[in-house]
Amino acid sequence: MLAQTLDDLTLAGLVSDATAAPSMHNAQPWQFHYGRSSHVLVLRADFDRAMPEADPSTRGLHVGCGAALLNLRVSAAHGGLATETALLPVPSDPALLASVHMKDTPQKPEDAALVGLHRAIRDRHTSRYPFEARAVPEDVRTLFAEAARAEGAEFSILTPTHLETVLELIRDAEAYDRGDPGREAEQHYWTRDTKTEAPVDGIPDYAFGPCDASGRATVRDFAGTAVVAGRARVLFEKHPQLAVLSTSGDRPVDWLRAGQALERVLLTATLNEVSTSFATQPLEWPDLRWILRDPVFGTGHAQMIIRMGYGPTGPSTPRRPLAEVLTIEP
Repeated sequence: MLAQTLDDLTLAGLVSDATAAPSMHNAQPWQFHYGRSSHVLVLRADFDRAMPEADPSTRGLHVGCGAALLNLRVSAAHGGLATETALLPVPSDPALLASVHMKDTPQKPEDAALVGLHRAIRDRHTSRYPFEARAVPEDVRTLFAEAARAEGAEFSILTPTHLETVLELIRDAEAYDRGDPGREAEQHYWTRDTKTEAPVDGIPDYAFGPCDASGRATVRDFAGTAVVAGRARVLFEKHPQLAVLSTSGDRPVDWLRAGQALERVLLTATLNEVSTSFATQPLEWPDLRWILRDPVFGTGHAQMIIRMGYGPTGPSTPRRPLAEVLTIEP
């Protein structure tokens, strides 16, 4: 264990890095608690920020918290701290997602491998803008697959035939969302009008991105059925580069692993100057999510659809103050 407790500045840095992770609708559904005597930093789910319409199982919530956990591990490794992480350490407390023991022992090789990812944490942003037609090279795609595998997940580039199927599912799901008043209202709840408020969470209007003039974009349109004055209409890439991140299981522990794998892929992409975004719409409809499996190679459970390419990195989105997400205990 640590010979001395972490100081408040170090703790703030760790948690600030953790909360830079993406989460569904940028709800940031996490709480961190540090015990000075135990030297343990605990990650808890904030179920008050769950989305019962689009994410009734809280699968997406767990994925987002898993992404924050990966950032925390990266930040600790960058600070020279060795960590021991336990997922769902108390089965009777489902909100207790992970405990991270901070140690002053030498870092394990898997900890040291995370250090290089740290500089990407602040540069990673979701891009809802068109990408170039240029393909992501095979060697870079291999890095993404290795990053996912290191966290217990699989990263698979969609084959041309499967890509067309998935694109249809994304458009079907987007249409389902717009036709469902409950989901439309829930999505609207998590959007922010920056002309009237200074947001600390949710998707601000400046991050919506432009409309796809062809109506075939893969990214979620956070404007929903509303019309945003002055919003640009442009053509997105005709053949998006999509990948599916999947896990062999489909329980909360698998969702947390998927989130860690997702963030490791995203940070790796950022280091390689590849922009990314998500197409989560069909994942939120059980009947569509099942069809996402590759008909030839797909044996796992789809946890995320990742869009990648070369183009604008996207703007940063707001984060909750640390005082709202970090508690320090004796």
